[in-house]
Amino acid sequence: MSNLIIPCQSPLVSVIGAGNVGRTLAQRIAEKNLADVVLLDIVEGLPQGVALDLMEAQGIQLHDSQVIGTNDYTDTAGSNIVVITAGLARKPGMTRDDLMNVNAKIVVEAAQRAFTYSPDAIFVVITNPLDVMTYLVWQTIKLPPQRVIGMAGVLDSSRLQTFIAMELGVLAADVHAMVLGGHGDLMLPLPRYCTVSGVPITELMDETTINRLVERTRNGGAEIVKLLQTGGAYYAPASSACVMIEAILRNQSRLLPAAAYLDGEYGLKDIFLGVPCRLGCRGVESILEVNLSDEERNALQISAHSVRQNVQAALTHLS
Repeated sequence: MSNLIIPCQSPLVSVIGAGNVGRTLAQRIAEKNLADVVLLDIVEGLPQGVALDLMEAQGIQLHDSQVIGTNDYTDTAGSNIVVITAGLARKPGMTRDDLMNVNAKIVVEAAQRAFTYSPDAIFVVITNPLDVMTYLVWQTIKLPPQRVIGMAGVLDSSRLQTFIAMELGVLAADVHAMVLGGHGDLMLPLPRYCTVSGVPITELMDETTINRLVERTRNGGAEIVKLLQTGGAYYAPASSACVMIEAILRNQSRLLPAAAYLDGEYGLKDIFLGVPCRLGCRGVESILEVNLSDEERNALQISAHSVRQNVQAALTHLS
């Protein structure tokens, strides 16, 4: 009998775009030993340099995930998950929707090329405007919609979670928040579903304070863009995507808010929108429909209408 030990093959995650979000996500994945990572970018030398830097930290961080930088999509072949972060970042004064036309072309090309080499992958989209880009990826590669997911709800909910914790002076990990709708100014934070160690925040702060935190959440990305002046958020977006990737690779069946395809849920069809999803090895395993008041349901419809308009504008621009 041979004593040769053949190592098990690690899962592979390809991150398209080596900007701040992409490189930080690669770091998160590697340091948690979730998968080997291929970091791809069109700029020669950039992903290779980032990958080498991350690998040189391997012995210090005590992980054994491999990180490869490349400009060639063939290196992404056989990916379990493809994450698309490629696109222009927001600048001060820009909305997520201002990015739509230029990023639509970038995202569609990235999806097409990555799908060629990884047709069995689950695709996670981060590029803004998030809900629109997720729809375009799905339309482009024609996968079952459960295998195309937008990262936004985890991030938006995390921002609300943070603001609640800061306001109350409590540990953020003890706060659970829920935000639905599009990843933009019309998102729908749901304070009555937000709790601190099981206690609804409606019992811990007044309505004026809650409304202030809701508005800050809606403008959370713009607030960071304004402060940084030269780019947008990337630590929290990368962490949010990493949570989703972990749930998928480890088949955790976690209930997380994400941009998922709706086919009648919440009275909406043929749209990707932020809703509570159960994520596992097949992608979106199910969608949870929480009870909404008439006012909340109307706000969700308004958010969906805005996303639909932008999808149509993007499709027209691409045609």
